[in-house]
Amino acid sequence: MIETGVVITRTNEACYWHRPLGRSASYLPDSRTLWDVLWATYQADNLLGFAHSHPGTGAPAPSQEDLSTFGAIEAALGRPLLWWITSADRLIEIRKSTMDSIPGREIYACQLLDDREARVRFPWLDQLRVESQLP
Repeated sequence: MIETGVVITRTNEACYWHRPLGRSASYLPDSRTLWDVLWATYQADNLLGFAHSHPGTGAPAPSQEDLSTFGAIEAALGRPLLWWITSADRLIEIRKSTMDSIPGREIYACQLLDDREARVRFPWLDQLRVESQLP
């Protein structure tokens, strides 16, 4: 697998596939284009979140880089988003915890979702997994 991302709208649709040069099985670089899409979708009050893939199978977990990126994007936008990470067979949903946190050190809660239900609930999930396969 190769890391791939997708911007998700409030209608639960994929609006931008993030497949930048330099991505690998363990790295998904940011880009100006991704930020422009996030910002424009947010400005249109249509941004729900962002999903990306991690290699392998089983329940994925956010890396420290993932968490710091989530925090930075949410700070720039001024509101929390939903975040998803998929492996080849599992999906987690991540959101800022409602627990009080120390400013600058947000706490995120992860929930493992039933994969069969997730594939119905999130129409972009199967395509994200396809986009994450090496050619």
